[in-house]
Amino acid sequence: MSEQVLDGGAVRLRPWAEADLADRVRACEDPDIARYLPELPSPHTADDARRWIAEGAPAAWQAGGAAWAVVDPATDRLLGAASMLPVGVSRNHAAVGYWVAPWARRRGVATAAARTVSEWALRERGFDRLELLTAPTNAASQRVALAAGFTREGVRRGALTDRSGALTDLTAYVRLATDSGDRVAPGLPDLPGGQLTDGHVVLRRVTPADADDIFALQSLPEVAKTNLGGPITPEFMRFRCERAESEWLAGARADCVILDAATGAFAGDIGLFYQEPFTRQALIGYGLRPEFRGRGMATSAARLISDWAMEHAGIIRVCAGTFPYNEASRNVLRRAGFEQEAYLKAKLPGRDGGRIDDIQFVRIAEQYR
Repeated sequence: MSEQVLDGGAVRLRPWAEADLADRVRACEDPDIARYLPELPSPHTADDARRWIAEGAPAAWQAGGAAWAVVDPATDRLLGAASMLPVGVSRNHAAVGYWVAPWARRRGVATAAARTVSEWALRERGFDRLELLTAPTNAASQRVALAAGFTREGVRRGALTDRSGALTDLTAYVRLATDSGDRVAPGLPDLPGGQLTDGHVVLRRVTPADADDIFALQSLPEVAKTNLGGPITPEFMRFRCERAESEWLAGARADCVILDAATGAFAGDIGLFYQEPFTRQALIGYGLRPEFRGRGMATSAARLISDWAMEHAGIIRVCAGTFPYNEASRNVLRRAGFEQEAYLKAKLPGRDGGRIDDIQFVRIAEQYR
């Protein structure tokens, strides 16, 4: 198939040219591009870029796919790359890919390119199904997928070999020919303005930079014994924090740090786990550093995140469980507007192989109280 030029409004997709060589080398040396596209040579030399321009991109077109340079319509300066590759036995499915040069990010380039390629592939090439695969840690790309009309489908375990030779997961987003193509809402909405605050505490989304603080908190003996989840190791905390935004976009959980509003210091963490979307019920859990306890911060955090859940995420019931010995946590929940609902015997698995009772509290959206 002959190479084509596509008008994407804010971007233009055209065949690669020799004039793109220097910018391609610069872009492909970016750590994020090297990390998330392990098939690209790294270090990326001028010879590597020249081979792609002269051989790789034309070969993609000859094989029934497509490979474009994404450029500024006004200056023709390279902004990124976009591609389409038929996949599957039936050949009516295709994969969409892209990258954006560091100097062109946060300008909507990836969304414009992904949407332009998708609409061309569905309309002009007649594909029924398009896939867009991203690393679980690449939340920026997942946001692009949603903005381009793709719906999260699930996780493909061990679908990619990284630069170390290890198998890694990929998160799959899909757009069908029958889909509207409108922006798809994330599973849980973003915090208004990026944070929640009552002037006493600030809640913001967990980021990879929070891993050390959260590990130190979760390692405290009194906090560790309440953790019935994954292992408390630095590696696990980095894993969790790197995937926090992806889990948020998936609608699985909203993990936040609790900051002292006066100083910005890390005070603790709080998470909302949306385990029952059908019944619109979620569960919260939290922990505080010892020096911040007894100051009403946990109460503020529990109230803030449950208010957000009910007012912005459409959740009806926000629940929290406490161990029988933890009267302090029950007092936090009562002050935050929760009421005791049940005493569940042997509800939770203990780390020693036994079972633990769970005293459950609930806060219900105003219109259902």
